[in-house]
Amino acid sequence: MNRGAQGKDRARRDLTQGPIGPALLLFALPTLGSNILQSLNGSINAIWVGRFLGERALAATANANIIMFLMFSIVFGFGMAATVVIAQSYGARDMVSARRAFGSAVGFCTMLALAVALAGWLGAPALLRLLATPAEAFDPALVYLRVIFVAMPATLLGVMIMMGLRGTGDARTPLIFMFVSVGVDMVLNPVLIRGIGPFPEMGIAGSATATAVAGFVSLIGVIAYIYRKDLPLRLRGEELAYLRPTAAQVRLLLGKGLPMGLQMIVMSASGLVMIGLVNREGLVVTAAYGAAQQLWTYLQMPAMALGGAVSAMAAQNIGAGQWDRVGRITSYGLAYLLLVTGAMIAVMLLFHEALLALFLGSGSPAVPVAWHMQLLASWSFVLFGCAMIFFGVMRANGVVVGPLLILIFALFVVRLGFYKIGYGPLGADALWLSFPVGSGATLLLAVAYYMQGGWKKAKLLAQPNEEECREAINAEGEPAGRIAPTG
Repeated sequence: MNRGAQGKDRARRDLTQGPIGPALLLFALPTLGSNILQSLNGSINAIWVGRFLGERALAATANANIIMFLMFSIVFGFGMAATVVIAQSYGARDMVSARRAFGSAVGFCTMLALAVALAGWLGAPALLRLLATPAEAFDPALVYLRVIFVAMPATLLGVMIMMGLRGTGDARTPLIFMFVSVGVDMVLNPVLIRGIGPFPEMGIAGSATATAVAGFVSLIGVIAYIYRKDLPLRLRGEELAYLRPTAAQVRLLLGKGLPMGLQMIVMSASGLVMIGLVNREGLVVTAAYGAAQQLWTYLQMPAMALGGAVSAMAAQNIGAGQWDRVGRITSYGLAYLLLVTGAMIAVMLLFHEALLALFLGSGSPAVPVAWHMQLLASWSFVLFGCAMIFFGVMRANGVVVGPLLILIFALFVVRLGFYKIGYGPLGADALWLSFPVGSGATLLLAVAYYMQGGWKKAKLLAQPNEEECREAINAEGEPAGRIAPTG
């Protein structure tokens, strides 16, 4: 890439200059697109498995996916910790620190993913028994899970690399390779399940193999693209030593990454508790809740995309010392969240019959039940999304424990407490109203924590100076046989 092209590319990714509103929107939209693609891919794969292999296989993938989500939650936390350091360093024009943080995160997650893959392969039977997997789904779940564990290093590294790229303001490249991954997975799933053409019929192992191949193809593709385009995080020569994480970098990843990963686990655990409470209300209510959840999944996506975007954008500006822009980034993030999520809720409620019929059938008695719970609970996603914007900005300066404690308190103490107190007079409505009550508590606490301002004084781990960088490289040497992140 010539210098002129590099300069234009740098200007496109620099989130510390120019109008905040358009830059934030253009940065968030590709991330939103990636989230939608992932959800659609999961839904389509579930359709293939369910139609071709039946309920037994679908139950098997559901049990295996619980384990996979826990793994992704932890890696997401490490990825966000690295993204914040990369973004702050990139905003400060310190590419040595940015590449060191990226290399350390990739190296650490490579070792972690390999260890988890081996342990997962050996311990898969025990994990499925721990989840009380139904006997009729146990064998296919074991086959599916073991193939997924083999693919885990490539999949997790792909996630880590794409999160790192977003730290430099590049949301386009992750979207490109999400299209690649989803495209390969969607095409290969039915082919390998049924044995179409020259391919053998693999059943449920075919679904897992399709996901594995998609992960490896996407990983190889994004690495080749990074070097082909000479993107800022590529590692060359002595920089390859960054793939061997130092003790300080590991402490940073663990100290900041684990609380971020736990935030996802806390939200998922709260969801599992709610499912257990819903199941007590009978089959019709459970079916209605399942359909509503399918729609609510999409309502959460703007918060996820905008939360990640404001975090990366705020981190770049914090790194550049431009605190005056951070408050405006928060305001724009909140405005976009209200606009997008509010519009989605309006469309969802306006066309609720047609949308719910996709999952329940047009004459199902669960449709009016699902409509009722949507009326009571859907608007809570606006409140929760606004809280995610505040958490994203505070995360940009490395503040992660406070938001984690707020989530635990709001989702378990407030939400479940309201359900317990309100169930007597309200019945099942206490379940649906607990959503806005819990989300409202989350938002109020998030606003109070943000306005208090102590999060601005937090500091990420101090970066070594240039002389220390050279000494570290010379002391560690270049790892034999290692090239820039390959998984």
